[in-house]
Amino acid sequence: MPVDYLRTLTSPQRTRSADVHLGVSLAFVAGAINAGGFLAVNVYTSHMTGLLSGMADDLALGRVDLALLGLVSLVSFVAGAASSAVVINLGHRQHSPHLYAWPLLVEALLLLAFGMMGSERHLIGISMGLTVALLCFLMGWQNAMITKISRAEIRTTHVTGMVTDIGIELGKMLYWNHLPDTEQTPAVRANQAKLALLMKLVGAFVLGGLLGALGFKHLGYISTVPLALVLATLAAVQFLPQRR
Repeated sequence: MPVDYLRTLTSPQRTRSADVHLGVSLAFVAGAINAGGFLAVNVYTSHMTGLLSGMADDLALGRVDLALLGLVSLVSFVAGAASSAVVINLGHRQHSPHLYAWPLLVEALLLLAFGMMGSERHLIGISMGLTVALLCFLMGWQNAMITKISRAEIRTTHVTGMVTDIGIELGKMLYWNHLPDTEQTPAVRANQAKLALLMKLVGAFVLGGLLGALGFKHLGYISTVPLALVLATLAAVQFLPQRR
């Protein structure tokens, strides 16, 4: 049953399959938010490496206002990750059956808040800095959440690390083991399962980015609603009574 399958994605009892499917889903959402957010505020809100580099450039060029915006973005991302960790750790300590459903529901609400803030930004005077801060907080929240869920095996916004790992595994595949496989010199072998997972995550991020950009271009901020509904649905099924 679809509900039974969806329930496994946020169940406290984890399987590798559930981790992979949830991770790919969240990578898609992260790509869509990142691309749509860029069209909205001209900032990639999941890219902390680029953000820190941009802050250094802005400081060197005397653009203090942009450097401060970068600092706000960085602090917001860290705050999102920290808040997510606090919520999940609290759920662990209390043995909550909705351990991962609540963080996912919070992410859905944050995404809806972005859509509402964006659509009203010019009417009620909400600054771009606040919108950027919200998006960075959301990205930090999500990345910490899937990191905790998968025991640090999966991340959904840190694409640089994933692409690096893809390169490492491809390098292992291309390596010629000309020496015999011994305990002292074990053969170099690629981790096929890890490579497949990384390819799925990166592919989902790119696809999400493409659809997110197209959605924002043609529909505007309302394009965030379907993403928020998907996340809310994933969370909500965990609260439904189970069949006996």
